This record gives sequence, C-alpha cells and structure tokens, in this order.
Amino acid sequence: MTLFLISLIPYLIFTIFKTKKSFHMLQQNFYNDDNRYFKWLLTNITKIAYDTDILFVLIVLTLFFDIGVTIGAFIILYGLIFLFYRKKREIAKKPLVITARIKRLSFTMFLIYFIMIMPFVVNFSYDNLVYAYTLLGLMTYLNYFVVMTANVINKPVEKCVYLYYKHQAVKKLKSMNIPVVGITGSYGKTSSKNIINDILNVKFNSFATPKSFNTPYGLINSINNYLDKFNDIFIAEMGAFRIGEIKANCKLVKPKYGIITKIGEAHLETFKTRDNIMKGKFELIESLPKDGLAILNRDDEYQVKYKIKNDCKVKWIGIENKDVDVYATNIKLSGKGTSFDVVFKGDNNKYKFETKLLGKHNVYNILAGILLGHELGLSIEELTRGVSSVKTIEHRLELKKYGNINIIDDAYNSNPVGSKMAVEVLGLMEGIKIIVTPGMIELGSEQYDLNYKFGQYISEVCDYVILVGKKQTKPIYDALIDKKFEDKKIFVLSDVRDAFPLMNRLAKGDTFVLLENDLPDLFNE
Repeated sequence: MTLFLISLIPYLIFTIFKTKKSFHMLQQNFYNDDNRYFKWLLTNITKIAYDTDILFVLIVLTLFFDIGVTIGAFIILYGLIFLFYRKKREIAKKPLVITARIKRLSFTMFLIYFIMIMPFVVNFSYDNLVYAYTLLGLMTYLNYFVVMTANVINKPVEKCVYLYYKHQAVKKLKSMNIPVVGITGSYGKTSSKNIINDILNVKFNSFATPKSFNTPYGLINSINNYLDKFNDIFIAEMGAFRIGEIKANCKLVKPKYGIITKIGEAHLETFKTRDNIMKGKFELIESLPKDGLAILNRDDEYQVKYKIKNDCKVKWIGIENKDVDVYATNIKLSGKGTSFDVVFKGDNNKYKFETKLLGKHNVYNILAGILLGHELGLSIEELTRGVSSVKTIEHRLELKKYGNINIIDDAYNSNPVGSKMAVEVLGLMEGIKIIVTPGMIELGSEQYDLNYKFGQYISEVCDYVILVGKKQTKPIYDALIDKKFEDKKIFVLSDVRDAFPLMNRLAKGDTFVLLENDLPDLFNE
C-alpha cells in the first residue's frame, strides 16, 4: 500500500505537466468553441498518439512481466524526467494564461482523477495493481480527451459565470452613458483601434479594448476591469469567426459609431464564403442606431457593393477613389514613416499629416480616425497633432533592432492583404532584405493558392527567404521555385528560433528582416 501511494507521487506530477499542455491547447482553441479543440485533436491524432507517453507503454510492459509496484514507480519517474527534458526544449510563443476558468477546470480535473484513484486506495490489493496502473496509464495517455470531458462538465458553470459578468458589464456601460465606437474588419482591427484611440485622446479621455480583446468575453473583461469612470469614449474592437458573432458583440456594447477596416479572406475556413464574411462584418453597421455613423472604405469593393440594411448616416474614406468624404493624396512612404495630404469633402484645402507608422494600409486606418475625430469636433490642428503622436503598434510592422539587424516585426496574425503590404514595406528599405515566415493559415480551400501568391510577392523583393515549417510553407516554396528564385537562398527550418542565428550569418551591412506571422503553438509541425 505504501509503495503504491509513493508511486502515485511521480505519476501525479507527470499528469499535472501533461494536463498543463492540454490546457494550453484547449485555451488556444478558444475552449473548444465551435469544436475547435476537438478538430485540432483529430488533425493531430498521430502526433498525440506517438507523443510518448512512453510512460504508459512502459507501465503496461511491467505488468506483463509482473515486475511490481516499485519498478512501476521508477518507470513513472523516468517518464517524469523525460517530460522535464522535453519541456526545457519547448518554449511557448503564447504561454498558458492561468485564468479563473483554468482554475475551475483544474478543480474538475482533480475530481475526475480523485474519483478514479480512490477506489484502488480504499480497497487496496496487490491483485488489483494491474488494473490500477492500466487505468492510470490510460488516463494520462488520453489526457487531451480527459481535459475535453472536464471542459464539457464545466459548461453549465461557465455559462452562469458568463451571464453574471455580462450583466455587470451591461449595467456599468449603461450607467456611464458614453458613446461607443465599434471597429471590425478582416484585417487591421487592432491597428485601427489603437490609431483612433491615440487621435481621440488629444481631446477626449477615450479607452480602447486592450490587446486583442475582441470577443464577448474580451469585451466584458475590458468593461468590468479596465473601463474607468473618467473615460468619455469607449472604442471596442470586434472579431468574429462566423455570422452572428459581431451582432452579439453589438447587443452587448451598443455602438453609436461603426468602422469597417477591410474585408477579405481572413477566417475563410470558418465563414466558408466571402459573402458570409461580408454579411458578418456588416452586422456592426446594421446594429447602429438611426442617429449613428458608419465609416466605410470606398476603395474596398466588398464594402461598396454591400446593400446596407440600415438608414444610419454613412461616410466614406478613400485613396484611389476621390468621391468620398475624406481622402488622402500625395502619399510618401519611407522606412522612417509616412506623410500624406488630406482633403475633406467641400473643402478645397489640403492638410498635411505625418506619422511614424509604416505602410500604405495604415493611411486608411488613419483616415478613419481623422474622419471620426472631425465628426466629434476635433480641429485640424488637433487632428494633425493626434496623427503625429500615434504610437507604433506591437508586432504590426514595428521597426526594432536585433543586434546590427533591423527587424520589421509583423508577427501578429498574417493575412493575404497584410502580408502583401508588409512585403511592400520591406521593399522600401535599402539593404539586404530577408523574410522569416511560416505562411498563412485558416484560409480554407484557398490556403494553398493564397500562400502561393504570397510566395510570388516575396520573390520580387527578398534576397533571402527563411520558411518555418516544411508542410505549411510548401506553397510559398513552390512559388519561389517557379519564379526561378535561387534555391540556395531559401532556407526551411522546423523551429523559428533557429532563424535568428541564420539571420546573423546572412546579414551584410544594412540588413532588414521582415518577421511575417508567428503561428500559435497549436500549429507547430
């Protein structure tokens, strides 16, 4: 009995580490929303099946040879050492966040394992050791599925928790009675949100949802824990994977102003069609009140052709199309920033604006902020000052130094439009040009073709290409070869960390490296 209990100590430690890994994947798959975690399990079933749990295999072997509980404990300890070694080599790009939900899930997991182990402790018998170790080994081997079961068990509790905090958020926002700006789109939501917040803060005390808090849970968290009684404008970023999600966000925060950045192929895998993406994004505009204002982009064909089912006021921005309320002209792009002139409808003057941000696509985001600020009463001088004070946005064409190398960090969630523009920005730089990328994901049946086009853009600009993940980047590699890009200047790695010493070896004089996209850990090959 004593030896059996001692053998459980390394077993439980091993199981805790395995559970943490399972939690990490569950969290990155939005707690199995729309069966994302289950689909991930099915997609990675081979990797999961062979991911060791060498522990389980060895324990079963000991049972057949009747080696006993002591050797069983040593085998578990060996498995624990093996796990520690593997963990030292793994560095999560986005670590597990120990939220209240994870803590509740941990308690449920504890109960499941407690219920399984206790009968063997209470009714201990050496005759039952085979069954005990077999069951415990299976529980650890199938830990990913045990976590999924615990997540299902917790669903009613999580629903009650969600409704409680939702009620608090709605009550708080209603009591504050401040205007809400909703921002959505396939690309550029977070950049646009931060840009508009910086512009409006010249005159107002505006607050924008932090980081990428763009789900109902994120909005509720933002309102309850971050929105301050002194804020007079709330800027809410709204993301979606399918039709109906933007509408749910709007019911929660009730925006008066709505901005759509750009509509494209992002999340095509879950939306299924471009029409569904278009309908999903326009749920924001169709949720605005009659005295609300929609700010749209006339250079975006999807926004132009959509028939809005709302009679709120609509104003347009543009660069190519001048038949708008605000447009930019005389745009000058460089590696140090962007300058451009702005023309307002009915005003023959041109107003000069400058920003530290890189890339033409940021001009659209700034135009939306200028138009909204103008509607809210900011003067030209305040708007100019606001644009010049806009801060660079983390992981979105953020220029930084890595030793003697200039890094253009565009690692956040790449997409077909943004990736092309990022390569264009790299093309503005003078010196050796290198790109590091794992390609783009969640593009459904068009994933190969869109990554192939990405590879074509890369071939026209870059001196060296570093691809991360052989399977994921095959379309990019194919495009480079088809474009007669030198094979010896293409490097395919399995780990992005290996790219940094390689960059140092390739660097000569002025070197610029574009880090384009950084896939979540669940996409590791």
